[in-house]
Amino acid sequence: MAKLIQEGYTGFLIRATNDDMGDDLGEPGTIGENVLRNERENAEVGRALGLKGTFDLNNSNHGMSGVQQLELQLRLIFLIRLLKIDTVFCPWAHDEENPDHYVLGHCVEAACWMAGRVHDHPEHFAAGLKTHTVREKYYYARRPEITRVVDISGTVDKKVDFNRVNRAKGPAGVHGSHLKAELARRNLSLPWLGNDDETADRAYIKEFVLQRDRDLGRKYGVEYAEGFHYIGCGLRAWMSTSRKTLSR
Repeated sequence: MAKLIQEGYTGFLIRATNDDMGDDLGEPGTIGENVLRNERENAEVGRALGLKGTFDLNNSNHGMSGVQQLELQLRLIFLIRLLKIDTVFCPWAHDEENPDHYVLGHCVEAACWMAGRVHDHPEHFAAGLKTHTVREKYYYARRPEITRVVDISGTVDKKVDFNRVNRAKGPAGVHGSHLKAELARRNLSLPWLGNDDETADRAYIKEFVLQRDRDLGRKYGVEYAEGFHYIGCGLRAWMSTSRKTLSR
């Protein structure tokens, strides 16, 4: 996402749940504290990525298998038409065990298609919206369904930035400084952690959190890479997108 924004895209972050259940690796706290912390950090992630805005749909965490999918699809269709979304990033519905991920993935797939159809939710048109079809989909895939590998070496520091602020999904953003302090109490040190907390936190994220990206990049001859199950709309859509990008 950071790479596309660097190339001229405008980005938005849509968060499907309020993450009230938190994360096994997250900071301790009550359900209410989880909601507030995630809301604030979601906004920080958007700023770290250089996004234009964020939208919180506020469904309950781990409860989306009980959500009315037609309503969720409608909300996504509205946002696709409102924001004129050309490219989406989200979990892929077909290789997930987390109910939030596969329900959201299915609804995103449906919404990307339905948003371009004139008979689906015509009340939107009375509000001034128009049909809009999503051209490209980058789905996070865990198994061999990965069909596109993207070199993110040039924007890896952006990924470090938003990992530092996204602490509720795992406190990786402060592990480096905590490790540095613990070693200091034992009169020990690791040179790669540097001399200050920020350097230590960034070094820890690059060394451990981004190890999978580094391993994938090494496989394809680059420093860091991400893998996706990619679905495009063929040459005509690519040419149209290219002309739009070049005209900016």
